[in-house]
Amino acid sequence: MTKTKINPDLQEERDKIAFNIEEFTNWYYKGAEKVEEKRFLEDFFLSDQELMDKVPISYLSHKEKYEQAIRKVVLVVKKIQELQAQGRASVDIYMALLGGTLGTALFNESNPITVHFVMFLPALMNHGTSDQQALWISRAWNCNIIGTYAQTELGHGTYIRGLETTATYDPATKEFVLNSPTLTSYKWWPGGMGHTANYAIVIAQLYSLGKHHGIQPFIVQLRDEETHKPMPGIKIGEIGNKVGMNTVNNGFLAFDNVRIPLNHMLMKNAKVLEDGQFIKPKSSVLTYGTMMFVRVVILKDMASYLSKAVTIALRYSLVRRQSPIEPNKPEPKIIEHVTQQFKIFPAVAKVVVFKITAEFLWDMYNAVTHDLDKGDLERLPELHALSCCLKAVCTNEAAQAVETCRLACGGHGYLNAAGFQDIYGMVTAAQTYEGENTVMFLQTARYLIKAWNQAMNNEKLTPTVAYLENYVNGKNSKQPFENSTRGILRAFQFAAAKKIAEGNQQLEKRKKTLSPEEAANQTGLVLTKASELHCQAFLLQAAIEVLEESAKNVSPQLGAVFKDLLELYSVDLALRYTGFLLEFSNMTSKDIQSLQETLEASLKKLRYNALGICEGFDHPDGILNSVLGTHDGNVYENLINAAMKSPLNQEDVNKSFHEHLKPFMKSNL
Repeated sequence: MTKTKINPDLQEERDKIAFNIEEFTNWYYKGAEKVEEKRFLEDFFLSDQELMDKVPISYLSHKEKYEQAIRKVVLVVKKIQELQAQGRASVDIYMALLGGTLGTALFNESNPITVHFVMFLPALMNHGTSDQQALWISRAWNCNIIGTYAQTELGHGTYIRGLETTATYDPATKEFVLNSPTLTSYKWWPGGMGHTANYAIVIAQLYSLGKHHGIQPFIVQLRDEETHKPMPGIKIGEIGNKVGMNTVNNGFLAFDNVRIPLNHMLMKNAKVLEDGQFIKPKSSVLTYGTMMFVRVVILKDMASYLSKAVTIALRYSLVRRQSPIEPNKPEPKIIEHVTQQFKIFPAVAKVVVFKITAEFLWDMYNAVTHDLDKGDLERLPELHALSCCLKAVCTNEAAQAVETCRLACGGHGYLNAAGFQDIYGMVTAAQTYEGENTVMFLQTARYLIKAWNQAMNNEKLTPTVAYLENYVNGKNSKQPFENSTRGILRAFQFAAAKKIAEGNQQLEKRKKTLSPEEAANQTGLVLTKASELHCQAFLLQAAIEVLEESAKNVSPQLGAVFKDLLELYSVDLALRYTGFLLEFSNMTSKDIQSLQETLEASLKKLRYNALGICEGFDHPDGILNSVLGTHDGNVYENLINAAMKSPLNQEDVNKSFHEHLKPFMKSNL
């Protein structure tokens, strides 16, 4: 194979990187063995010609995209089974293929059976009894059945208690009867439900012996296992084209007196006995376990998607020359413009911070899940609150950063071939699925208000809100501002505490004349900001703890890069939130000027190492899928080659000229 010539501008940049890229990669992916496994998987899947798109997916019809995705997903599962036979399959493989970078490289608009593995199977494990797990998990794991998770409805999404689908227990037949009593009760949005899945875990309002028992999970067969035809009483289909993720096959579902056996209610937590008696779960939050798992996965995905966007934007910025800085000198690489650095470098730092926080949340999720199995629910509300606000902040910031990266590539970034459209479709979708972000902030705020009152009463706080103890009962009425990473952290924790206190004060005042619910509604603006500040403080704290410790255990060169990333992340954060820091600390205009100077100095420090970080994310061309971000840097050749793949360029004259345009032009003579 002929080796591609590297663009000399890009090679020049690589020669200036001051640290060992492989060392960073090994740190980022938690060890050389993990990196080796990652690269093996990428080569194993991306080198398979059967998984390559003959025609860029953007030129296919909606129907063709779905059919192509199904063809590919079958090949992928078979290849996973091949790895299993070799003893190489692991949970990490499924995680890589269902999201992140490898999965989105193989399925540009997402995998149609992602929900099967990310929600259907976890729901069986979280909500099914040991007998139910024995009955269903093996079949689902081996893809003998394909499942989805049917919760959201036409009329209700994030507000789960408002769901309208009903499951009424009939003691005479020992069955539940499922119904969709209204148009708005149609299930709407579940991935894979349109034409792919033949089973679903359905979240419905349970009624038994004339009493309502809230939402509960039920496993329901949607389609015949042989013919794939909808089962009697089931109306099902796909919801149509979307902004992105068009191979997910999102569907709608309605029930007309659909009967399922008693043991098809998942009863690990709540139970219905044969006589119709209802046994309550230990905690209502247990019902939401699957959603918490997905929010943890979302955080990992945001780091992965954004890492692709910054790599594309930075590589392009290092070979694109335009707009002389000095009139009598040649056009520079656009990265020489400080404004261009500011578009990209803070986003590079966010990738690292989001990855660090995702790993923290993943470890916390596993620890809490382990505690749940032992009946310990103490940290479940804390996990719920943290996963809510992190999901909101990180998806919002990832969406903004991906769009900024696209804009940093000028007009070429607008092309599908640039690769940003698919990335943007993924991150913006995450802003709304598994909880609309404003509602996520409000969920966290409820926990923060409770924690604030616990702190006021000198009660012990859980670790992620323990900082509130420093600011109750008039402590530190005005926080001095210090331009350092830990100084900025203290300022954010103080601002978060004061905003939580403000929310609590407004709630109590409004409760004197309003219901608690309306008081919370009227205080919503303060509460959402309190959650946002708390989350930003947590992200910064996690970054400080991990990057400062990591700097001690790597080479001095890489350690310096960690410090530079941390500095840029913290000062950029402070400058974006100056309004709150001015309100709650002794920050002055001189402090803001100092932060600006530190920001500019940070950009200079990262000028030649940012590429090393992005290349340390270790994305081969098959993962990036971008004409602007290829390893060789040959942007213009790539743009021409991509243009020639257009179906319109396969012929010199399109038939529409003779059928429409030519007669029209001649008629005007």
